Amino acid sequence: MSEERKSLNFLEQIIEEDLASGMPKNHLRFRFPPEPNGYLHIGHTKAIGISFGLGEKYNAPVNLRFDDTNPAKEEQEYVDSIKQDVAWLGYKWDKELFSSDYFQQLYDWAVQFIKEGKAYVDSQSSEAMAEQKGTPTQPGIDGPFRNRTVEENLDLFQRMKAGEFNEGEHILRAKIDMQHTNMLMRDPIMYRILKKDHHRTASDWCIYPMYDWTHGESDYIEQISHSLCSLEFKPHRELYDWFLDQVVTTDKLRPKQREFARLNLSYTIMSKRKLLKLVEDGVVNGWDDPRMPTISGLRRRGYTPNSIRKFVETVGVAKRENMIDVSLLEFCIREDLNKTAPRVMAVLDPVKVVITNYPEDKEEWFDAENNQEDAAAGFRKVPFSREIFIEKEDFKEQASNKFFRLKLGGEVRLKNAYIIKAESVVKDANGNITEIHCTYSDDTERRIKGTLHWVSIKHAITAEVREYDRLFLDETPDSHQDKDFMEFINPKSLRTIQAFVEPSLKTVEKGQRFQFQRLGYFNVDDDSSSDKLVFNKTVGLRDSWAKVKPQPAANKNGNNQQKPQQQQSQRKAIDIIQKLGKKYTNLPEEKRLKVRAEILELAKDVSYDEVQPLFNTAVKKVGTRIAVALILKVLLENGQAKNDDIKAFIEKALDDKNELLVEEAKTFN
Repeated sequence: MSEERKSLNFLEQIIEEDLASGMPKNHLRFRFPPEPNGYLHIGHTKAIGISFGLGEKYNAPVNLRFDDTNPAKEEQEYVDSIKQDVAWLGYKWDKELFSSDYFQQLYDWAVQFIKEGKAYVDSQSSEAMAEQKGTPTQPGIDGPFRNRTVEENLDLFQRMKAGEFNEGEHILRAKIDMQHTNMLMRDPIMYRILKKDHHRTASDWCIYPMYDWTHGESDYIEQISHSLCSLEFKPHRELYDWFLDQVVTTDKLRPKQREFARLNLSYTIMSKRKLLKLVEDGVVNGWDDPRMPTISGLRRRGYTPNSIRKFVETVGVAKRENMIDVSLLEFCIREDLNKTAPRVMAVLDPVKVVITNYPEDKEEWFDAENNQEDAAAGFRKVPFSREIFIEKEDFKEQASNKFFRLKLGGEVRLKNAYIIKAESVVKDANGNITEIHCTYSDDTERRIKGTLHWVSIKHAITAEVREYDRLFLDETPDSHQDKDFMEFINPKSLRTIQAFVEPSLKTVEKGQRFQFQRLGYFNVDDDSSSDKLVFNKTVGLRDSWAKVKPQPAANKNGNNQQKPQQQQSQRKAIDIIQKLGKKYTNLPEEKRLKVRAEILELAKDVSYDEVQPLFNTAVKKVGTRIAVALILKVLLENGQAKNDDIKAFIEKALDDKNELLVEEAKTFN
């Protein structure tokens, strides 16, 4: 097999085989067929990326077809939002189509089915039909109306269309095989009565076709070459083909359905019904709430089309279902914004600094680089004055020599400005620091380890900052049979802060994205105005979320089905962590994030006495030392006192040359 062949995903291989077998390339046509009953979410981006990606690869047209066969749930609002989302992702469709465009053709074919004895009207209750359908291990039985005459079926079906019957009185079923091993082939429903106005056809119809009947025939009408859908539709393929068998002619292309694994994302739900419940119950503020996994929510939070497309590309096309760590999505937006987002300064939790030897009436404007990753981004001016804000966490009255931020008697560099030294503090009646008095030095050539961001108080603009966290505390919130997914809502998923930002942000526009230096990436929210700036936190500068990874489930016999994990669980957690740590620094970013999360989970079963002997691990064994730092993080969170040995380990880590170890050590301060 050639290298080029190996690089193709399995869908591309199918297409290449069809082309090699004689299919003309200009016959290739794909489609993305969303149902307009909700907003698109991150799970849909995979289906969008696959179909439109293949269209780009083969220079083939891609239809945007709305599967609008259920007027009870569909609205024009959803049609408009879907179009906006697909266009925002950067994709262009060839034709905008609707399944409702084919209602008459589908009806005509259904009449032909009846005439050929391939469909009949059933007048039973849904409970009776369900009982007759059987089970996966038991065949179904024929119902009492299965052998109605053609004339009676035609009369009833036409009267259904005319609106003579109530909902639920009659349905039209395909006449296939009630004993078929595939339950979907046991006389599936083709039409049901729904006396509801349609968003496009109004009250023209009161019978509507089912998805399985509509899907393949719509593909055939549009001459779709490859109908690509997620794995849950694989059992439907046999029915898809049966319906096509009844209408396909030899002079037209026959569509081919093929399935891929859908996108499952940790700490996220993908069900439109459950997302709708979040909206209706007021858990979130609409479909575009930045905590929602909808494309509109991600867009409002500050995600870029490039980051989402990169995420879909990284996930790839697979045949088996798997769970993708949400940290990969966050990694993709960090990578993108690191290259493109202008750097600015903002203070979210301020404490006042007074520079006592700086003239009260003086102010200066310094040049500040907009983005060190982009030389063309240029510079901006930032004002400096006698009184500034810094972050409260950037100051300590007393701290070790490894605390590289501001402390009494210590010096730090102010980003783009001077070096300052803390001389004294002013406290309120409760002992809280209200001011830090400093002196400045204009000898900025000196080497100073710590650099802080800041804003000039007299020039600062007040802004509302919305810090978002994950909406769910559980990795798979809707996978628990004994619990409702709503039980896992994170009560701290939104924190609203009054912050202070530099004056260059006064004229920002909605949707603009920035890096607040040393804090994270933020974008201007839709609620923002010239009178009140509002920023959403898109993502932090690094992953600070400790993933809780569930233990492998046991099967009904009490034995774990995954033998390697069973063997691993019999070993001590500290031993497993040491093994994971050995190769930690050599792992690619995505894998390293997963291993980090695994270490944090295993650390819950490690005692202080087990990790203490590793404090003096050789300097060259960086991966093990990082693993030790992660264990200590968990121990300290669970009440372990920060004794002298732990402090010494952290100080040594802060002074290390390895950036990964230093970053982990910084989180202890």
